[in-house]
Amino acid sequence: MTQTTQQETPRKDFARKDFDGFVAALRKRAPDLPRRLRQVADYALDNPDEIALSTAAEVARKAGVQASTLVRFAQALDYSGFSELQQLFRSRLRQQVPDHRERIETLRVEGAAGPDMARVLLDGFVEASRESLSRLQDAALLRDIDLATDLIAGARTVVLVGARRMFPVVAYLAYAFGKLGIRAVLVDDIGSLGPEQAAIATADDVVVAVSCAPYTPATVALAARADAAGIPVIALTDGALSPLAQHCRLCLAVREADYGAFRSMAATFAIAMTLAVGAAEKARSHA
Repeated sequence: MTQTTQQETPRKDFARKDFDGFVAALRKRAPDLPRRLRQVADYALDNPDEIALSTAAEVARKAGVQASTLVRFAQALDYSGFSELQQLFRSRLRQQVPDHRERIETLRVEGAAGPDMARVLLDGFVEASRESLSRLQDAALLRDIDLATDLIAGARTVVLVGARRMFPVVAYLAYAFGKLGIRAVLVDDIGSLGPEQAAIATADDVVVAVSCAPYTPATVALAARADAAGIPVIALTDGALSPLAQHCRLCLAVREADYGAFRSMAATFAIAMTLAVGAAEKARSHA
C-alpha cells in the first residue's frame, strides 16, 4: 500500500494579531533564524516600543542591521513586509491604554455614580488638575522653557504638530500665536497631508511637536524628519523616555495626573500658554 503525503502548507504561526502569542512563538523560533535575523529578533523583543514608533531606517540603525534585513525578518515570519509586522507592535502599544468604556467603569467602581455623580467627577478632575500643576511648579523646567521661548521668538515660522488628544494643545497654540503676532502653521491633517504641510519648515523655523503615551506614530515621524533635517524641534511630551525625546532640540517633560485613567491636560496647557505669551514678549522686545 502506497502512503501518500499531504503537501505541507506554509507556516502562518507568526501571522497573528495576538502580540503575546507572537512573542512566545518568536522566542521559540529565534535560535533557528540566521544570525542577522536573530539580531533583529533580539532587538524587537527588548525594544517593542521602538519597533512600534520608529521608522524602519531608525530601527535598522539601532539594531545594527540594514533596512532590507528588517524586510527579510518580517517575511521570514510570514508578513508581507516590515510595515505589516510593525502594525502588531503598534496594536500592542494601543492596548496598553484602557479604552473609554473601561475608564468609565473604573469611575463607577470609585463611586462616580448616583445622585452625587457631578460632584464626585468634578472633585476628581479638579484634584487631578491641581496635582498636575503642583508637579509642574516643582519641576526644573524653567531653564528649558526659557530656551524654548527664545527659539520660538527667533523663528521665521512655528510649525505645530500634534494629534488625537494633543491636537487641542497645538490648535490653541496656533490661535494664541496668531493673536500675538507670531507666524505659525498648524499641521491639521497629520495622516495623509502632514508630511507635505510640515515640509515647509526650514532651519530658520521651529517645530513644536506634542504627544504623550501611547504616542502618535505620525507625530514622532514628523519630528524625527525635522530633526534629521537640522530643524529645531521642541518636544512637549510626558517624559524623557518618550520617543519624541530622541528627536528634539529641547524636551519639555510634563507629568500629568489622572482621574479614573482620564489624563489631566492642565499642566500641558499651562506650558503651552507660557510658551505663547513668553515668546510673544521676547519677540516684541527684540523688534
